Amino acid sequence: MDPKLIADLYSFIPELTVTGTLLLVILADLSLARIRRTLTFVVAAAGLLAAFAFTIPLFGAEPRSLFYGMIALDPMAVFFKAFLLLASLLVLLAAPGSSELAKRQVGEFYALLAGVTLGMMLLAASTDLLMLFLALETVSVGSYIMVGYLKNDRASNEAALKYLLFGAVSSGAMLYGMTLLFGLTGTTKMSAIRDVLSGAAHPGGNALMLLVATVLVIAGFGFKTAAVPFHFWCPDVYTGAPTPVTAFLSVAPKAAGFATLVRFFFTGLAESHGVPPQWATLVSINWMPIVMVLSIITMTFANIAALRQENMKRLLAYSSIAHAGYMLMGASVLSGDGLQSVLVYLITYLFMNLGAFIIVIEIYNRTGSFELKDYRGFSRRSPFLSVAMSIFLLSLMGIPPLAGFFGKFYVFAAAVNRNLVFLAVIGALNSVVAVYYYARVMKAMVIDTGEETARVRVSWGNLALIWVMLVPTVCLMLFWNPVQRLTSSSWHLFLGN
Repeated sequence: MDPKLIADLYSFIPELTVTGTLLLVILADLSLARIRRTLTFVVAAAGLLAAFAFTIPLFGAEPRSLFYGMIALDPMAVFFKAFLLLASLLVLLAAPGSSELAKRQVGEFYALLAGVTLGMMLLAASTDLLMLFLALETVSVGSYIMVGYLKNDRASNEAALKYLLFGAVSSGAMLYGMTLLFGLTGTTKMSAIRDVLSGAAHPGGNALMLLVATVLVIAGFGFKTAAVPFHFWCPDVYTGAPTPVTAFLSVAPKAAGFATLVRFFFTGLAESHGVPPQWATLVSINWMPIVMVLSIITMTFANIAALRQENMKRLLAYSSIAHAGYMLMGASVLSGDGLQSVLVYLITYLFMNLGAFIIVIEIYNRTGSFELKDYRGFSRRSPFLSVAMSIFLLSLMGIPPLAGFFGKFYVFAAAVNRNLVFLAVIGALNSVVAVYYYARVMKAMVIDTGEETARVRVSWGNLALIWVMLVPTVCLMLFWNPVQRLTSSSWHLFLGN
């Protein structure tokens, strides 16, 4: 065997660990019925935790390409691998505490979660269009099944069908765009595409075709990140899917989509110069305005649509779309500050958004409802859940000194540093609009009175998870130097440079 491939395999241990976890979960699910529920959970959790542990040492690895340039090993790829493994592990820990999955065979669910996690890790590191598409489909197919996991539930079945149909169309559009790029450049390697398009010998007569290809690829990324106008699946899918799946989709695949979007545009359709690197769009295609407009309409539409929502999962779905708009703002400014702002935003978003969803799971376990009217007076039934939810919502608003403030501050600052003050102003105005619908939830829980008065006891598992989310949401500023160093080094050593 080629010695280089053997060396690449050593750097591929996290992905191999997740693959082994997937297989072991399937085998554990075939064990004795009395223990397989616990056994599959323990195997899945141990496997994801081991993969996370194997990922940490890779932060010190020399940036390079693996497997003949198919995927990258650089700090940004390692950052997203660690992030995605942590998000999957947290969702896995929340799954047993959901009444929606209590009477289901969960072995297949854990196997699907591991499979989608593997696909996301490959997606975040892909530097070749073929690898990118294969990883994207691995994520998508597993996600379709997870959404429809409640096979006797009509809403879950409908959500899975809608997700599948929208996903098939967006995948087809993206694949056609990649085909056009291959036809224009003769290569599927992102860096090679940049070299061909920026070369002096490039005729430039195919500018329109290049624009069409770029828009089609953006449509695929827009679907995965739930950006407007590719978001239509999101509210219905989030509402019909099991809540742990909704929490998972709102964070992990979205993060993987942003990782791939950044790598595609910064490596394939932009040039970098200097140290630290400064990026500029290729002469043949200026994609910055396209992504910028996408960011503006995404955050604006989602925040306005969220104002009238009465279902908590649907409200958080539009909230998720709006936050995708803020992150697109960071990607659209085409700078190192913009890249760092996306990474910072994802870290803060992970804890505050998953925390809110875990509370939604716990309230559904006690009330059987996701409707906002059933949250009225909940502070009298569970002061802890009400206070915790208020903290997460305040962080989602961007109120200092909570973690969400730092995410928005970095995004807006990146826009201002690129003299795009108008973009930061639009983002700030959207944040003001978002205060209203988040405050509606807080008002219902803390101020309004409800018919139910029975006290609610929080399960110990969800109680521990809520505390795990609360601590970084409230105290992240105390550990800001490590976050700053991590996010700064991740884009400075980006292989796309």
